[in-house]
Amino acid sequence: MTNRVRRVAAACALGAALTACGAPSAPHSTRPAPTAPSAAPSRPPTLAPGPAGLTPVFKNGPRVDGKTVALTFDADMTADQGPRAAAGEHFDNPQLIATLRALKVPATVFMTGRWADEYPAEARAIGRDPQFEIANHSYSHYAFTGDCYGLPTVAPDRMKADVERAYTAFKKAGVPNAMPYFRFPGGCYDRQALKTLSAVGVTAVQWDVVSGDAFATDSDAVAQQVLEGVRPGSVVVMHCTRSAAPATEKAVRMIVPELRKKGYRFVKVSELIGAADRHR
Repeated sequence: MTNRVRRVAAACALGAALTACGAPSAPHSTRPAPTAPSAAPSRPPTLAPGPAGLTPVFKNGPRVDGKTVALTFDADMTADQGPRAAAGEHFDNPQLIATLRALKVPATVFMTGRWADEYPAEARAIGRDPQFEIANHSYSHYAFTGDCYGLPTVAPDRMKADVERAYTAFKKAGVPNAMPYFRFPGGCYDRQALKTLSAVGVTAVQWDVVSGDAFATDSDAVAQQVLEGVRPGSVVVMHCTRSAAPATEKAVRMIVPELRKKGYRFVKVSELIGAADRHR
């Protein structure tokens, strides 16, 4: 989890098989009808590499580009939590996703590959819903530095493979277009981690508003902390994990109408990164 224990390369597109339904034959034509050229898919916005080619780090969007805010949700599950899931612990939160859909709030979900392996149907449904975008939160949810909220650590020579393994898990689950964004487990990184991941071509995404929802049971306190912290262009970090963030869904139901009253518009991280890139 981001506050206590704590995702990138270009995503692989999943081919969808299209089947034609039977229809009456069209009248014979001497020439085939012209076909419109297919548009090239647009690449998600990313930031340019930092000094010495280091992976760029994004924390918030422009403060002068209108009242926009991105709610982000970490779908955390570490590589060694399988027995806990088998025993009945819930690392997903389908009610939260349903609430975001009902409130028509776009959001970015930073998902671990291990979470996608455990909940492939949910990962696929989120990934195929245009209201959401899935980004990388590593495969294992092991830390990329030492001394990161008690998390086990990934060896430097395994960091790149861990990130790529998460993308493989997304593809296996049926996620068609995972984003080239990565959130470090625990938010912990150093120069070595940024250098190691530079070959992946991702933008590292942090935040400027901590919701405090990890292990919280008071949804009012979570909502208040977000409402007091949000500024134009903010990135809010929250969690999509029932067992470790049980107050989040209720807090979102309070946060969304209040921010809308203040004139805020909810966007995905990709929109904020695109705006930041235009302002560089």
